[in-house]
Amino acid sequence: MENKTNGIIAKYVFGVDIGGTTVKIGLLDLDGHKIEVWEIPTRTENGGEKILPDIAESIRFKMEERGIKDSQVVGVGAGAPGPFSDDGTILKAVNLGWSEFNLKNELHDLVKIPVKCGNDANVAALGECWKGGGQGYKDILMVTLGTGVGGGIIHEGKIFNGANGAGGEIGHIHIEDNETVECNCGNKGCLEQYASATGAVLLMKRILEKSDEESVLRGTQFECKDIFDAAANGDKLAIEATKQYGDYLGKGLAMIASTINPEIIVFGGGVSKAGDVLFDLIRPSFEKYVFHGAKRTKFALAKLGNDAGIYGAAKLVLDTVS
Repeated sequence: MENKTNGIIAKYVFGVDIGGTTVKIGLLDLDGHKIEVWEIPTRTENGGEKILPDIAESIRFKMEERGIKDSQVVGVGAGAPGPFSDDGTILKAVNLGWSEFNLKNELHDLVKIPVKCGNDANVAALGECWKGGGQGYKDILMVTLGTGVGGGIIHEGKIFNGANGAGGEIGHIHIEDNETVECNCGNKGCLEQYASATGAVLLMKRILEKSDEESVLRGTQFECKDIFDAAANGDKLAIEATKQYGDYLGKGLAMIASTINPEIIVFGGGVSKAGDVLFDLIRPSFEKYVFHGAKRTKFALAKLGNDAGIYGAAKLVLDTVS
């Protein structure tokens, strides 16, 4: 791919993944080959007022260091944790200290290069669709299983944002009527409460409280990985917890697949490292509840890891010039 501006061939694009602790910045060529990736701290104090200036300064420094002219850069793509409107306004990003403002315009004013931006989970999904586990498919669902449950929907190769930027918020599908504890979103019984890494711990703790049966996890400070490891070693209560986990996640994904009918579901995040074990837990519930027309939905693991956001952010820009 090449892009000409005033007769000069552009060669580069920047992808920015804005996280609560660090900002990851990538310099790529227009075919998506990674040239360099680096990180800067996310300074969230004073309402996150330093985040965008820090990003702009880092990008300009890298351009000067490498002798890159403005005309050689197609643009800067950025993903951030919050819903976006079509004009580049982020509606809120609690862990960054941001209230509503137009991220696209403000970053453009600072960096002096065209900017595109979007929700970080959706942007990561676009990255996996372009260069990762969803490569070769146009309709994918990206599921991120970490501290929470994130999601991104790619339809015909493009991000589906929804009317208010909330498309893909799969962690907050209602899945359990009998829940008494509130989710972080304020509702009760969300998929995230059971299918996240913290959700798996919650399920295990509840099973331990209700049973007197022995478990290697009883009386320990365990994490999600410990539960899966214990289950793999035959711990009956851990097996029960992982089965519940798979039932909840499979049912939730069946609801989504029956609605958007993706070609493939791509799994990322820490829990996805369980690999085929995770798929074996999800499949029975998924196939039980999914509409028959979506039963052929494929499962795959994400391939880009923590770089998915920078690839997707870069692709946001390239899609506007291709």
